[in-house]
Amino acid sequence: MGDNHHLYRHIRKSLMQIYPKQLTGRQAQQMNTLSGMISGIVRSGKSQMRAMAKTAPDRSKVESRIKRFTRFTQNEQVDATTYFLPFLTPLLIGLARSGPLVLAIDGSEVGRNCLALVISVIYKKRALPLVWVVVQGSKGHFPEEIHVQLVQAVKPCIPDGADVIFLGDGEFDGIGLQAEINQNDWQYVCRTACNRQLNDDGDEFSLREIHLQPGDCLAISEVGFTQANYGPVLVVAWWQRGYQEPIYLVSNMDLAEEACHWYARRFRIEIVFTQMTKEGIFTIGVGRNHVADFDLVVVNDNTVNEQLNQLAALSKVKSVEDRLKSLAKS
Repeated sequence: MGDNHHLYRHIRKSLMQIYPKQLTGRQAQQMNTLSGMISGIVRSGKSQMRAMAKTAPDRSKVESRIKRFTRFTQNEQVDATTYFLPFLTPLLIGLARSGPLVLAIDGSEVGRNCLALVISVIYKKRALPLVWVVVQGSKGHFPEEIHVQLVQAVKPCIPDGADVIFLGDGEFDGIGLQAEINQNDWQYVCRTACNRQLNDDGDEFSLREIHLQPGDCLAISEVGFTQANYGPVLVVAWWQRGYQEPIYLVSNMDLAEEACHWYARRFRIEIVFTQMTKEGIFTIGVGRNHVADFDLVVVNDNTVNEQLNQLAALSKVKSVEDRLKSLAKS
């Protein structure tokens, strides 16, 4: 217990040092709970409530700690503006000192019939969520407009001068998203489909026309992407040995080897989704929709298909962007 208390005190001291303003008494008490939860995660290596509670430095019973942690996540007064966003910029500044910031976007089913779209920063073998959107529904994809809005929301937290590499699966190869990332002067690698059309100096063809053998990695540089002829971009047709079929990547990088190296890191995001969905971190507790109301979350009572046609909900993401910009300036 002594080591746990030492870790807890160190975590709490660090949080208070980087927090931008003086906390009220209630906020300080809630910060103690947050420090205990972080301490429990560090000690246990897990993000489940029970695992955190077992290693948190507290004389109360484990069940009491679980209830306290659960009340913290369900408390509508505990919002992202106070207890999450202020720590994003210091975290990213620290990570940027040791190399490029690797951001990954991905979607997954979470909680009770909800879908989450998340942009995370990859640190070692963990993907740490930065901004996210949650809607009700069990299947479907988010429209490209939301992909772009999330990128715009996270941009103010990126330190000036930081190198950024953006990774995405096949859902995230839209030319609008690519243009937004290019505008930020970030590099990106996203998976794309075999039926995508390419344009090489007027010669149009689809990726499925490329014949590969296991072990092949073919770079197609300076080509137009889709019938819109967006680009020029780098497209990679890559068939790793041991896999049943090739994958196709679109990137603004110069070398195919570099694009393949960074895209391989995207798979690490599955780790955090496995842990998040088991505990329902993104969608824990709020009675009216069973969706966490952390301000970063877009809540909508409609099905996902209806949500895709009702982009008015994006106004909540816009408000997050404004808050991030104000925090970045302070």
